Amino acid sequence: MLRRILPQSLLGQAILAIAGALLLAQFASAVMLFRAAEDRREVAALTGAAFQLIEGSTREERFASRRGERRAARRASPQGPGRSGLPPPLRYERVASAPVAYPEFQGEGEREEFLRELLARQDMEPHEVAVAVRQAGSDPVLNAFAAERPRFDRASGWRERRVLVAAIRMTPDSEWQVARVLEPPRQQGAMGAIIFQTLVIFVVVMAILWWLLRRITRPLAALTERVEHFDGSSSNAEPLKPSGPADTHRLIAAHNAMEARIAALLDEKDVMLGAIGHDLKTPLAALRVRIESVEDAAQRERMAAVIEDITTSLDDILSLARVGRPSDPLEKTDLAALVSAVVEEYEDRGRDVALDTSERIAMPLRATWLRRALRNLISNALRYGNQARVSLSQSGNQAIIRIADTGPGIPDTQIASMLEPFTRGEASRNRDTGGAGLGLTLARAIAEQHGGALSLSNRIGETGEVEGLQAELRLPIS
Repeated sequence: MLRRILPQSLLGQAILAIAGALLLAQFASAVMLFRAAEDRREVAALTGAAFQLIEGSTREERFASRRGERRAARRASPQGPGRSGLPPPLRYERVASAPVAYPEFQGEGEREEFLRELLARQDMEPHEVAVAVRQAGSDPVLNAFAAERPRFDRASGWRERRVLVAAIRMTPDSEWQVARVLEPPRQQGAMGAIIFQTLVIFVVVMAILWWLLRRITRPLAALTERVEHFDGSSSNAEPLKPSGPADTHRLIAAHNAMEARIAALLDEKDVMLGAIGHDLKTPLAALRVRIESVEDAAQRERMAAVIEDITTSLDDILSLARVGRPSDPLEKTDLAALVSAVVEEYEDRGRDVALDTSERIAMPLRATWLRRALRNLISNALRYGNQARVSLSQSGNQAIIRIADTGPGIPDTQIASMLEPFTRGEASRNRDTGGAGLGLTLARAIAEQHGGALSLSNRIGETGEVEGLQAELRLPIS
């Protein structure tokens, strides 16, 4: 299921992998940016709390020594929310007992250490430091203050923000100094900016990568198509033009050189086979003429049978060698008529061959070669089963020709080897019983020449016993 969903091409898989990695990296970057923004908000709150503690402590000491200046300082002190985001009564206070109303206080931690550093820069060395962060709407001090002052309660958004409460005690016996600061609100539109940035980077990077990968994979696709359609002919097409990156360019050039060498070797093989066929058939034909002078008829027939057997075997060998490089083109042919004509050839000779079912199928094929394959399969069925039943049907985009006999079948362990050259189901070299062992091999090669396949299987009857062998020739219609 997953294989059908995911792309199978090099371009698709590379794009998918890079896109996944890029999205993962952008997600990690967005998470780090968000955490950095949260850390900045907390640092700002701690800095504000330190300022409130320093300012409050200094003001209290000054007020204690100068009562007259206290009123002036109060008049000069801001009465609005100030940098802490809270009214002056909530920003700083002194309490006698520990701030037990805040269970979040957990002793010295990272916040406390940072606050100590800020205070130490202003020559304040507190004995104890405690910091807690909680939702402003759940803070009892803020709620009590809001209940007494409805105007503050109506201030928009303070309940949804977080409040930082910092408490210090200068000596073990002194009062606690408490400062409260609302954390700065999150920057509006920050997440949208991150998403927009991610999309822009993704589109730009993926467009560039697609262009680069397309430049690499397009020559590879052309090379793959050339290899798939290579038939060994030196005059089939012009060499593939090298293109793409340097490595791909070298690969295509090397393939063109290899293709030329293979075509030259195959041409030499064809010339050699033609010479062999001519040099062997000529003396065989001369022998066939000379045996006519033999007076003993029985001896003459035996000699003629041997010559015919050698000639037929030679034809099979030469045909098998040439089947990969056919000289005749594919032609639109009525497959049903072709199969019927081959069956009638055997019926006219009195052989037990019948066409059971047939469908009209027109398809491009090499009629001469396919007739050869059908004759080999039918002859094989008659040799071992004395009869052959042929059928033609269509399944999807395939034409299926089945030839069934009533012979002994083939052991399952030997079915695959029967399609190999010079493998016989009967040890004799007599063509009437064992044959040369090339018929099935040639039929398979012809099927593969048409883009199809040949398979053998035993026919199992209702009793579970083998009732014969079935050869199935599958050919693609288009």
